[in-house]
Amino acid sequence: MEFKQQNITLTCPEQQIIEQYLELDNKKIIELGCGKADITRLIATTGKNRRIIATEVDEQQHALNLKLDDLPNVQFELAGAQNIPAKSNSIDQIFMFKSLHHVPEKLMDTALNEITRVLKPGGGLYVSEPLFQGDFNEVLRLFHDEEKVRKAAYATLQRTIANGSLEFQQQLFFNIPAALTSFDLFEQQVINVTHSDHQLSSNILAQIREKYQAVTSEHGGQFEVPIRVDMLKKPTV
Repeated sequence: MEFKQQNITLTCPEQQIIEQYLELDNKKIIELGCGKADITRLIATTGKNRRIIATEVDEQQHALNLKLDDLPNVQFELAGAQNIPAKSNSIDQIFMFKSLHHVPEKLMDTALNEITRVLKPGGGLYVSEPLFQGDFNEVLRLFHDEEKVRKAAYATLQRTIANGSLEFQQQLFFNIPAALTSFDLFEQQVINVTHSDHQLSSNILAQIREKYQAVTSEHGGQFEVPIRVDMLKKPTV
C-alpha cells in the first residue's frame, strides 16, 4: 500500500467496481457519510435483500435524506464514523465513499476502531478516496487543499492494518467520470455544498474560474477523477 501518483487506465462509475468485487445480496450494510444518498440508492435498488444503514453528519443533508420515501430498505441516521449506530459484530459490509478524509483527523483512529467493532468477523470495509492528482484536483486545491487530510486518512488505514484490527485484501485504482460542464455547475455542486462554508472572496473565486476554464478548455468539463480503493476485512479469529 503506497500513497503516490498513479497511471490509471480504467474509467468507470464506482458502482461497476462495487458490483464486480463484492457480493452484497442478503447482507447488512453501512454507508458512512452518504451525502445525497446517490450511491446509497444504487446499492439499495440493485440485487436483493440488501439492508442499509446510511449515516451523515451534515444536518441539512440528513434532513433531506429523511424525506426520501422510496428506499424502504435504507435507514438514515445522523451520525459520524466515530460513533456508529450499530451493535458489535452485526454488519457484513461497510462503505466509505470519499468520506474518510472528512472525518476530523483526531477522530480517524476512533472511527476505524468503531468500524472494527461493528463488523462481523470476516466482514468487509471498502474505502474509496480521491487521489491528489488530475485536473479536477488542480481546481479543487485552490480553495480546498486536501493533501494533508487525505494522507492522514491513508495513514490511519495503514495503522489499522499494522495493528491487526483489519486485514488488507486488495487495492484498486480507477477514474470516475464527472460532468461539470460549466463553472456555474462546478460552483453549485462542489464549492457551495452544504457541509462546507468556504467563504471565498471575489478575487479567489475569479482565480478558481480562470483555472477551471484553463483545464476544461479541451474537454468541456468532462473530468476524470482518480480514485484509490482499499478493501479490508475483519479477521475471523
